[in-house]
Amino acid sequence: MFQLPSYVGPCAFGIKMGMVVPGSDLHKMLLDEAVRLNEDGMLANGDVLSITESVVARAQNNMITTEETAKEIRKTLNLKPDSRVAVVFPIASRNRFSLILESIAKAVPEGEVIVWFSYPDDEVGNQILPPEVAEELDLRHGGLFTPDDIDGNYTHPLTGVNYLTLYKEIIKSEGATPKIVLCNDPKRVAEFNPDGVIIANIHPREKTKKVLKTIIGNCCTLQEICSSGTCPPTSEWGLLGSNMSSSCRLKLAPFEAEEFVCFLQQEIFTMTGKNVEILVFGDGAYKDPTSGIYELADPKAAFGATKGIKEVLREGVKMKYLIDKYHEEGRSEIEIIEMIENESRKARGISCIECEGTTPRRMEDVLASLSDLVTGSADAGTPLVLIKGIYRPPN
Repeated sequence: MFQLPSYVGPCAFGIKMGMVVPGSDLHKMLLDEAVRLNEDGMLANGDVLSITESVVARAQNNMITTEETAKEIRKTLNLKPDSRVAVVFPIASRNRFSLILESIAKAVPEGEVIVWFSYPDDEVGNQILPPEVAEELDLRHGGLFTPDDIDGNYTHPLTGVNYLTLYKEIIKSEGATPKIVLCNDPKRVAEFNPDGVIIANIHPREKTKKVLKTIIGNCCTLQEICSSGTCPPTSEWGLLGSNMSSSCRLKLAPFEAEEFVCFLQQEIFTMTGKNVEILVFGDGAYKDPTSGIYELADPKAAFGATKGIKEVLREGVKMKYLIDKYHEEGRSEIEIIEMIENESRKARGISCIECEGTTPRRMEDVLASLSDLVTGSADAGTPLVLIKGIYRPPN
């Protein structure tokens, strides 16, 4: 029987569970893993099982072709083959956006696609232009310019890709006319008289839509495209959180992940007698300190979470502050340990001095970010993560 030593604190284990393909019985696979973990003594009340969104969506066969996506775009914005459509604030990611852009171009093969970039970076920190170059162009052209105004070939510092050129070529390959614009003011897209606008940024999408809706009535967010179905292929998140699945297919975010985890939680309790929390995670909320890239290209870190961890804050006392405080008072080490344990059991406001510096964070975001770091882009072959010691069930 496996047993962690008492001196081991919070930890996470990547769990290998075999290949997941479209149509796999993921519910049974996860239930089997929970039973195995329980039999090996690794599962306990209060543990968290974290499942990457990609295997949930793949098992659901939640895939859609670029042709099907183009039809959804035409329907949502009532576009014609020769319409002019603008895409405001896309992120510079081949995996996240290239097939969406291809679908948009397919929707208007005789028309025009305007790609409206922010600068110097996109929403999640991918560099479009070096900051000093962007600053000079901004001053010279009054906050709006095109690739024709740029001297030099500026590529992403990590991928080596020039996204202005890449996105232009994607549009041309579908027969549409490309227009690349760099401007941080979304309202100025009205100067180009688009027949419809797709708001492609992720986290501030509703704010951007509110600004544009007053001047361009026919606009939508990515979440409003491919989100009207009642079973896969569809998602309540629409095209948000989608990824390149193959050369012509997008994998959408999981469909009704909340229902999936709640049902699985009940089944695991029936089979093991253990009360565990479960979440389906996407990108962790991690900002790389070297590149400045913010990894959260999904609309949220957790697509689904069971009640115990959903919208619950991770809080705690500031241990190092209390150690210094009690040591200065002349307390012994044994007394300090006992006093900190007593403090941690007290109910208190998050603004109290004992919690100072311990920023409250949503439990599901912390757990999802940890899970994403453990699994990478599922390249560790561990789409399931067992987390112990971070979530503490209420007494």
